[in-house]
Amino acid sequence: MLHKYSNNRTLADNMRLGSLTSFTAGMINVASFIIFLSFSSNVTGYFAIFAAELVRANYYQVLVVASWIFLFFFGSFFANLFVVHLSEWNRYWAHALPLLLEIFCLAAVGVYGQYFYKETLVETEYLLSLMLFAMGLQNGLTASISNFSVKTTHLTGATTDLGILFSMFTKKQFWNNIELRNKAKLILTIVISYLSGAVVAASTYRYFQFKLFFVVCFILVVVLVYDLYTIKILKYLDVAKRRKAVHTAEKLIAENS
Repeated sequence: MLHKYSNNRTLADNMRLGSLTSFTAGMINVASFIIFLSFSSNVTGYFAIFAAELVRANYYQVLVVASWIFLFFFGSFFANLFVVHLSEWNRYWAHALPLLLEIFCLAAVGVYGQYFYKETLVETEYLLSLMLFAMGLQNGLTASISNFSVKTTHLTGATTDLGILFSMFTKKQFWNNIELRNKAKLILTIVISYLSGAVVAASTYRYFQFKLFFVVCFILVVVLVYDLYTIKILKYLDVAKRRKAVHTAEKLIAENS
């Protein structure tokens, strides 16, 4: 899911990455809405709030909202910075480090919320800041390594793309286009996974509360471990294949000598 990059990725790679990360994004967004009455997986609404507070000359809120928007931007910037500068060293870790940083941020929210949260405004603003930075990391990472095919923290673009694709599918020539059909499958997977994560979070929050963030961290750890395990298997198979080829060549040489 993580070690393949850009055009080397298959539809299956993107669907696995998109389904798991959009599921966690749905959980986080619903959890933040229930706990803080604010969304954390996108910043579209915050631009509107920024403009409204600016007109009202409520400069403290302007600075807070501006910092949230910047942190989402900075998370995306930071994730792609890893991908751009570390891919030549180790592609897996270039992609895994932003996810590890996201896990750290979400775990910090979970620990603080579960054991120290006093429900003050300042605490809420700081916790939302961490969550928005984490979501920026995730969205920037998935978009970067998938050549902008996978964006998992919000569904505005996905809904627009589905509307366009479904209108195109009313003509047979587009319905038979495998590339468009694969794109629709990927987007539908992301939408369904996001909604599933949202439903799970809404249904289980009363039992888990801030521990929901630990569940999200566990899912992201599964993504990291699965990909690392896959890399090891591929390396093992490649070594075994080379050894078999060498053994076959040596056997042929021995038979002909």
